[in-house]
Amino acid sequence: MTAITLVGHERATIDRQRVVGAIFAVLGLVDIFVFGLLADKGDAVFTFTLTGAAVNVPNLTLAPGPVSEGLGALSVVLGFVYAGLKSSKILQRLMGVTVTLAFVVSFLCWSDAGRTPLPFESLMQSTMLAAIPLVLGALSGCLCERSGVINIAIEGQLLLGAFAGAVIASAFGSLWLGLLTGSLAGGLLGILLAVFAIRYMVDQIILGVVLNVFASGLTGYLYDQELVPFENRLNSPATFNSIKIPILGDIPVIGPILFDSTIFLYIAYAAVALVHIGLFKTRWGLRVRAVGEHPTAADTVGIRVLWTRYRNVILGGLVAGIGGASLTIGSVGSFGKDISSGQGYIALAAMIFGRWTPLGATGAALLFGFSLACASVLGTIGAPIPSDFLLMLPYVATIIAVTGFVGRSRAPKADGQPYIKA
Repeated sequence: MTAITLVGHERATIDRQRVVGAIFAVLGLVDIFVFGLLADKGDAVFTFTLTGAAVNVPNLTLAPGPVSEGLGALSVVLGFVYAGLKSSKILQRLMGVTVTLAFVVSFLCWSDAGRTPLPFESLMQSTMLAAIPLVLGALSGCLCERSGVINIAIEGQLLLGAFAGAVIASAFGSLWLGLLTGSLAGGLLGILLAVFAIRYMVDQIILGVVLNVFASGLTGYLYDQELVPFENRLNSPATFNSIKIPILGDIPVIGPILFDSTIFLYIAYAAVALVHIGLFKTRWGLRVRAVGEHPTAADTVGIRVLWTRYRNVILGGLVAGIGGASLTIGSVGSFGKDISSGQGYIALAAMIFGRWTPLGATGAALLFGFSLACASVLGTIGAPIPSDFLLMLPYVATIIAVTGFVGRSRAPKADGQPYIKA
């Protein structure tokens, strides 16, 4: 029986390798025949210097056809290698990163061929800003699901955090109070999720969807009834100014992207580090992961399973609430109906794509944030792609990522399973 299981597992692994290898090859063919052969005449020019920067970085000029065709050929070769060879996980991930970067570079070259120079710095700054709620939402999912509770309600936590942050910052004139209130609003929805999922053992997927609908309906109603008639008093907050870190912010290219932004980006840095270290380098994290993998065994050694789940779900809500506040007082400066626009679900996909790890989820969130940034930046240079399709990019990227890679991910064994103490 054990031998049959091992053979079945090995066959499933080989089949997944072949599927992923085929995806790599298809992406390479798209690079060649779409981004290469169908590229408009003219070079693609990328600028790397913002206005007023102390150091002037030369522009990068690329020929879209040859570059895309060369990168596409590389991706096709890597696809066959990935599908046919037994390579290490590190090598497989490097292949995946290489194919992804090749596709992105080819797409950008095709989009900018013969057009206005593409502001690479602005694109990457927009990527980091767009990724903030995704990163914090994905971390919320990691905290919850590592303890065994599925958190579909990230979307609702982002919405409540955005609403509370905008209203309180407007009413009291304090951005920091708005940030704190936004976090608490996400934590409040986390409490509801914890009580119904842990205490009353409601189906966690259905519960998460219901909480999302509840948050959407509540914020939409309050927006119509209170924020529209009293917009100046309740929905016109200021936004956090950019904080430039001395020396680091002056580094060419990466300085303005990573070290010259709002407080929310630095909070995201800290949150990623703290959650990763907490989950994988501390006794607390070991207990959380034990509860998510085998709660009965954890209970027998004295770990308080239900309390651990309550704590993590509420903590996850607090983190997601900060991500929600970034949508208003960290970005546009006002609340609009359903301002999160499905980003909670994208964050959930990033968590799955990142294999329920903070660093992996952050990488996936940055990828999805890049697709969101493309939707706004590429439209300004006249890219040969309809604006409606540009707006679809984040969701298409989500579907492709989850479809192509979710089969290789393994959730915590007790994820979504209620625990009844004996």
